[in-house]
Amino acid sequence: MPNADFLARSRAAVWHPCTQMKRHETLPLVPIERGQGVWLYDFDGKRYLDAVSSWWVNLFGHCNPRINAAITDQLGKLEHVMLAGFTHEPVVMLSERLAQLAPAGLGHCFYASDGASATEIALKMSVHYWRNSGKPGKHNFIGLQNGYHGETLGALSVTDVALFKDAYSVLVKQNATVMSPDSRNAAAGESARDYAVRCAGALEQHLQRHHDSIAAFIVEPLVQGAAGMAMYHPIYLTRARALCDQYKVHLIADEIAVGMGRTGTMFACEQAEITPDFMCLSKGLTGGYLPLSVVMTTDDIYQAFYADEMTHGFLHSHSYTGNPLACRAALATLDIFAQDDVLAANRGKAAYLNRIVQPLRDHPAVRNFRHTGMIWAFEVDSPHADFAQRCFSLALEQELLLRPMGYTLYFMPPYIISETEMDRLVAGTLSVIEALT
Repeated sequence: MPNADFLARSRAAVWHPCTQMKRHETLPLVPIERGQGVWLYDFDGKRYLDAVSSWWVNLFGHCNPRINAAITDQLGKLEHVMLAGFTHEPVVMLSERLAQLAPAGLGHCFYASDGASATEIALKMSVHYWRNSGKPGKHNFIGLQNGYHGETLGALSVTDVALFKDAYSVLVKQNATVMSPDSRNAAAGESARDYAVRCAGALEQHLQRHHDSIAAFIVEPLVQGAAGMAMYHPIYLTRARALCDQYKVHLIADEIAVGMGRTGTMFACEQAEITPDFMCLSKGLTGGYLPLSVVMTTDDIYQAFYADEMTHGFLHSHSYTGNPLACRAALATLDIFAQDDVLAANRGKAAYLNRIVQPLRDHPAVRNFRHTGMIWAFEVDSPHADFAQRCFSLALEQELLLRPMGYTLYFMPPYIISETEMDRLVAGTLSVIEALT
């Protein structure tokens, strides 16, 4: 294990994301030497089950041999070339395969490096579409209460999480929100479906009043991640698609966290049988290996930019757009989905975890236990104001990597997790909850 001097140097030199660095004066950083499967190992060989897929990105385990082999092969051919004026085989193959898998009609791919950048692209593309279409007044957006779409300035303008947004409010355009279909907010006796329909009614009222100035409605399909894994009925997406069509507003599906099989289907939108105007993907797209994001859109939107004038084109770029190494990692990830029939295997894994998790579900301190695909979440009644930090530290003692959001605990494990490892996850989490309640 690196000594205290090394950890102090790390703390001084590296400014960690979404972190109050002063806390690491008393809460040591966890130095990871290697990973294998669902496990991360520190320098003393102590292991931690990665129950959050390293910020929701890792699908098929750390150091997956098939993804390793694909990246190694690509290294011997082409590491990078600018995508402006040039092209290469991995980006073409990936675009074609995504178009085959995605909801019908999403045949054009625009690449970036991270989820927030994908959000920026979708927002800019929507506004620019309306400008090219002779409706420059459509430049506002709406999102859901407690929605999260990234932390760059455009993404923050459609994010409704005060922790991330308030400090930068002077820089951020303020857009409207409508009530979230989060089923935890349903009235007594009201079903998740009925509540989602009621929330869609609120969306309709807003669109009736403001559609002339609205470019797009952006939504995290089925699960709002940063809202504490808020889950809702797919009827909301079905109604939202119809309303956006009726009022001539784009629908942006932010599938950055929920795409690539997380909700039980390859893309969450499938469960509502809809095609959004824009679909944003990242996180699991490369299996957790390399930064890559993509915005998929329709031919109608693509054609609105297809013209002789440069100013009519989509004026956005990233140096590493469509990086060949990242595209090969994504292609290897798609190969694993196809070759291992991952979605079917995940249904079996989810059924097993749902059986063994019953003692956790029945715990008197656990509320709102919920599940969608390969995501589980619940709230914990605890007297500790610093519950999240205590939970994280106690979980490490149980060989678990858990990262609560407030009093919400969740599991988003890699898809290769075994039954034995699921047993360990549930037993260790129960021990943590007992210690904190």
